[in-house]
Amino acid sequence: MSDTSADAKTGLVDCDIHPTVTAMADIHPYLTDHWKRHMAEFGANLRQAFASIMSYPRYNRDGGCRLDAGPPSGAPAGSDLPFMREQHLDPNVVHYGVLQPLRPNGVGLRNQPFGESLTAAVNDWQLGTWCGPETRLKGSLMVTRDDPAAALREIDRHGGDPHFVQLSVMPRGAEPLGRQRYWPIFEAAEALGKPIGIHVTTNSGFAPTSTGWPSYYVEEHHSHCESFQALATSMVLEGVFERFPRLRIVLVEGGFVWAPSLAWRLDKHWKHLKAEVPHLKRAPSEYLREHFWFTTQPVEEPDNPQHLLDAMDWVGWDKILFSTDYPHWDFDDPKFAFARQRLTPERWRMVFRDNAKRLYGLQ
Repeated sequence: MSDTSADAKTGLVDCDIHPTVTAMADIHPYLTDHWKRHMAEFGANLRQAFASIMSYPRYNRDGGCRLDAGPPSGAPAGSDLPFMREQHLDPNVVHYGVLQPLRPNGVGLRNQPFGESLTAAVNDWQLGTWCGPETRLKGSLMVTRDDPAAALREIDRHGGDPHFVQLSVMPRGAEPLGRQRYWPIFEAAEALGKPIGIHVTTNSGFAPTSTGWPSYYVEEHHSHCESFQALATSMVLEGVFERFPRLRIVLVEGGFVWAPSLAWRLDKHWKHLKAEVPHLKRAPSEYLREHFWFTTQPVEEPDNPQHLLDAMDWVGWDKILFSTDYPHWDFDDPKFAFARQRLTPERWRMVFRDNAKRLYGLQ
């Protein structure tokens, strides 16, 4: 098609919008007095030192956001709902936007009772500040990956709320994500019929690469792809999808062109080593193609546009979800995304809107 902006007038679903607070006091109404005092007196006790700021100066200066994304009030980018409507939701005809809170966040705290309370407060804040006042916005129910019992309590509290369209866990944790300690979370997600969204993160307390801490922001930025490959491999080979055949996983902000090569390599090894994993009834590639969805931003952009289309053919056009990463610096403007690939109208509607509506039950 020659003009994607014309089709954009029919609306889209943005699967990665980052809300934030104007100040931590925004969360206080959702915390008990005990935890408010704890935060003031002892701090968060994060897994990673200095995790309340970002790891690299380039990212820390403006929170990694577009320079024009700060509201006129001077509040942080992503903290002002009226300005988000004015700058993004309305002009880009966003039918629905899926929230991905990054900060504040209780899922990575060493103090697990405080982590559970702060995570619950962030979920309540999503409802009170964003999803309640703006029906186009849908929440991601944050759960504490390395405290599965607390995760189940939070799922019991809010899992059935239609304002939350997915459960959200961190990609990096104490063990590979396919391990059975995490299976109660998968079981709860499958029972609810909601996917698990896994958004990239830097402040988990664990080195972002298998060889340790990188030197540069660009190096860490790329490591998100490696994290997603590792967790997908773990979940497939541990037999998660044999045990939970209706479980759906959304990988957010980690690309997707790595999926074909990972699948080919796993299939090759599985043919020779399948005796070690007799619980797998099919080739690893089949689980990858059936159970994983991928958001587009930051989409890979090879010099030859056809190469990206070839990767999308393998992943499946029904498994790709459009996202902008608003209000971050590498925001993908829907008026220009995939312009070089010249998507057909049918594929445009699938990627930009219909796949997400189907996956999240937003028909």
